[in-house]
Amino acid sequence: MTTSDHLVATPAGRLFARSWTPEGAAADTAPVLLFHDSLGSVALWRDFPAALAQAAGRRVVAYDRLGFGQSDACSETLTPAFVRHEAQANVPALAEQLGLARFVAFGHSVGGAMAVETAAAFGERCTALVTESAQTFAEDRTLEGIRVAKAQFTEPGQIERLARYHGDKARWVLAAWTETWLSPAFADWSIHAVLPAVRCPVLAIHGEDDAYGSLVHPRRIAASVAGTAETLLLPGCGHVPHREQPQPVLAAVARLLAGVG
Repeated sequence: MTTSDHLVATPAGRLFARSWTPEGAAADTAPVLLFHDSLGSVALWRDFPAALAQAAGRRVVAYDRLGFGQSDACSETLTPAFVRHEAQANVPALAEQLGLARFVAFGHSVGGAMAVETAAAFGERCTALVTESAQTFAEDRTLEGIRVAKAQFTEPGQIERLARYHGDKARWVLAAWTETWLSPAFADWSIHAVLPAVRCPVLAIHGEDDAYGSLVHPRRIAASVAGTAETLLLPGCGHVPHREQPQPVLAAVARLLAGVG
């Protein structure tokens, strides 16, 4: 396994990215581009990218969104357009500078919605889409889970735990999640209108015990995209299937990708 780090220039700042390439990976297979969750980073994917690269036999790329992890800081307040903006502004820079002529979009939580927007925007360049614990709209269960988490982050040591991954950007990261999603302006956000523009094969993964979203989301994704689609609904699993139940996740993604370039 070869691991490489990259800095990707964008007009708003530099993005940190890391890639994992297994031995013998075919040069003409589309890499997997990972989109992290609302508090996530490259480091918080832990050993999953390397395991995915090995299972799928292809390069995997993860990156820190602007303001997260090792990417440059962001001082802006996010608007409801931030999910679509990621696909329109930052993914093109990543694709160009990291040589991603074609790719598989794989997103966790809000990163799943970003992966949907990316698949719709990039057309045939996106050869497959995997969503994991993705939200398709601002569901009451999601908002209640965020309220609970926001209260927990007032407890001693919690923001310091987040700072291990985001440094002095940690408070911005937390606010970018809680204050954006809980804002009245975000109440009408959804990706419903863009789902029919996704024409590649789709796998929608979701834990049945996910505190941040019900099974309405993976079912809506699978029912609404234009391409072939399947769901993987995991009993006894919460919001982070790739950490809680990695083997069925890896196996399902490997099966999906065996049929695409």
